[in-house]
This record gives sequence, C-alpha cells and structure tokens, in this order.
Amino acid sequence: MSAVGGTGQPSGTPWPASALRDSDGALAVGGTTTTALAAEHGTPAYVLDEGEFRLRARRFADAFGQAFEQVGTGVDVYYAGKALLTKAVARWAREEGLRVDTASGGELAVALAAGVPGAELGLHGNNKSDGELEAALDAGVGRIIVDSLGEIDRLADLAQARGVVAPVMLRVTTGVHAGGHEFIATAHEDQKFGLSVSAGPGGGDSPAVIALLRVLERPSLRLLGIHSHIGSQILDADGFAEAARTVLRLRAHLGIRTGVLVDEVDLGGGYGIAYLPQDSELDPFRVAHEIARAVADACRELGTPLPRISIEPGRAIVGPAGITVYTVGTVKPVVVTSDDGGTFTRLYVSVDGGMSDNIRPALYGAAYHAEIANRRSDAPLALVRVVGKHCESGDIVVDELLLPGDVRPGDLLAVAATGAYGRSMASNYNLLTRPPVIGVLDGASRVLVRRETVDDLLALDQG
Repeated sequence: MSAVGGTGQPSGTPWPASALRDSDGALAVGGTTTTALAAEHGTPAYVLDEGEFRLRARRFADAFGQAFEQVGTGVDVYYAGKALLTKAVARWAREEGLRVDTASGGELAVALAAGVPGAELGLHGNNKSDGELEAALDAGVGRIIVDSLGEIDRLADLAQARGVVAPVMLRVTTGVHAGGHEFIATAHEDQKFGLSVSAGPGGGDSPAVIALLRVLERPSLRLLGIHSHIGSQILDADGFAEAARTVLRLRAHLGIRTGVLVDEVDLGGGYGIAYLPQDSELDPFRVAHEIARAVADACRELGTPLPRISIEPGRAIVGPAGITVYTVGTVKPVVVTSDDGGTFTRLYVSVDGGMSDNIRPALYGAAYHAEIANRRSDAPLALVRVVGKHCESGDIVVDELLLPGDVRPGDLLAVAATGAYGRSMASNYNLLTRPPVIGVLDGASRVLVRRETVDDLLALDQG
C-alpha cells in the first residue's frame, strides 16, 4: 500500500490516517478499498472510519482533561451531534469517554436509542418546542441550554408540572467572533443565538444578567452554568480564551450580586480541521493548554474559584473520519474566456450526487479536495470542476481542482473530510435519495445508516 495521492504522492492532511492506495491505485480507508465499497454498497456513499473517529475523540478527551487537571479543575467533552449523529456514532463517542450534545428532538431520540443515558446528554436549540423540552425532562437530560427569556418560563412551567427540577445552562453571546463564514459565526450580537452580555439601554442589566436572574427566581430550575459558542472552523485558541474571560467576568458579577457562583462554564465547539492538502488543522493539545491557562489566569484575577469546564467538538472529531465516494458520469470540456481575454479549458466532471449530499459548497462556498479513487493515473493534470447532477448551476462539489486529465465516466471520485455536515445537512432535492453511511474498520464494512430508496420517498407522499 502507498500514500494517498492522484499521482502516488502524499496529499496532506484531509484524509483519515488509514487512507492508502493498493497496488492498483485504489484508495483504501479503514482497510477496505473504495472499489470494494462501491461494488457492495453503491455510490454515492458516505464512508466513516470508525478508528479515526475513536482516535480523535480520545485525543480531545485526553488533551482537555490533562490541560485542565494541571490548572486544578475538571472538564467534560460533549460530542456535538449536529455534525453527524447515528446510533453507532453516539455509542462510539460514549465508549471513548465523551458525552453527547444534541440540537433537536430527533438528535435526542437517536442518542437515547443508542443507549446514552439522559444524564450524559445536553439539549441545545434557539426555538425548542414544548415537546422537545418535555422529552428532555422525561429522559432526565443532564443539561438544557436555554436560549431566551420565553424559553426559561416555558421550561420552568413544564418542569413544575412534572414535579422535577430542570438543570439549566444559559447560552450567552460574548461579542467574540471567530472562524469561517459569516453564517456560521455565532457570537456576534446581531444573530439568533443566546443572550448578550453587553449592558442594556441606559447602562442597565444586560439581557444575559436578566436571564440568569430569571432562572434563579424559578424553583423548578437549577442553574448549572453559563454557555458560550463563538463560531466554527476555528484554528487557534485566541477567540476561545477571550470568550472565556468574558463569561468568567459575567459569572463573577452574578456571584457578587446574588451570592450564586455557578459551577460550570461551557466554551462550546468550532474547532477547525484541514479540508485541503495545504491546510493545517488545530492541535487539541496546544489549544487545550492555552485555553486552560487563560481560564486559570482570569479566575485568579477575578478572585473566584475555577469552574468545571465543558467543550463541544463535533467537526474536529468526525469531519476527517469521513469521505464521500461518487461515480463519475459526464465529463465535459468547456472553453472559458479569462479576464485578460485569453482562453483555457476547464473539465466539468459530473458525479452521481451533489448538493443534496453536501450543501456546504453551495451554502458557504466551502472548499474540498477530491481524487480519483479507483486507479492510479500518470496523465497530465487538468483543471477540473466537480459538479453534481442537480438542476442548479451552483451545484458544485469541488470548485477548482487539478485531476489527471484522463478522468472518465465510471471512475470513482473520493472527496475528503466530509464526515461532518454532509449527511446531517443532506436533503432530497430533485427527489434524490440520501446516500448510506458505511462504517469501516480493520478491513470490514457495515451499514450504519441504509441508503434511502424511491419507495421511502413514495411512502411519505400521501397522494
């Protein structure tokens, strides 16, 4: 077996560590070739390397556990299920010592069905229904992250009617923005998540302080702590450290004002990964120690004891563990006029999926890397745009890529780092059926989520 790469050279970091090419040039992940996977399971297919997922989960648990132990407090790592949640994935996360964060009633149901105890689950959401809150209370969810004053009152009433006390964290917006596209920035003021720590009109209490006081007023609620999430695809610790300082100041203010110093602070997720061969990914050990030092320093300056910390990595665990395998259909050379008046040829390589199985390039302009996965080629490289089969000109899988110029119908194309947000954001646009999720480990494959069928689509349509 040799390193991954369309020309036999290493391609860099987007691929799982198990990714290799066999003597025929076929890409193998988790000890199974893409040619074997395509023959058995068809394409398109999401392929998830269980070993890579587990390794990355352990790495986060070890990195943050060690870093915060050194400064004198504990940490809980919640796997952010919104990135990808199946029953198998939830079990893997728990078996590696992680808890699971959910963002809807559906995600909560999958985690519970996987056997994750309610006490090890969190429930997020800016607009939770009464049904979702009731399900969380009935399951004994360990923390419900409330997002508005109205939700605080609704949850308190529902808990009181059940004769239980609901464990609550309040999500706040710190004004710290870090990471990628504006649509996935989640800590600036003008957005739907959380309550601002900035003072109200005329210098009055901030929305966050008002909400914290509201929680403390309701006997059916127990205030666990304060939650912050600053964005996605973050590659350094600076934003996390600044957000931590802001949240810890809010915690100290609440303690002085009410005598209640909350026990926990959650610093959210958003840890970045490598999508392209030239990218670098975040080192969890380095970042964990930088965040831990910032938390310890802030608490020392404020004269407050350290809280227990929690974090919520999702993409950084499952993203690089997954690839998507497609079959090439149409290959179309298109002559393009450049800005300087010259011309060049771009190959449009169409695959049997597209924006229905990975909406991120169309939604965010996200960049991905792909390679021919069924063979090796020494053909000269050509400028390629990989596109899907949907009736949209913006149905782009990889916007710009160099592939061997002999790419042809029937080839397999593998796209790296699609474990996060491919399946979880997938749709049935143009009534395409969603691909399966295939788990691979030690040369064996198994279906984690089966492929949808046309019968599934028709069964939903009541005529």
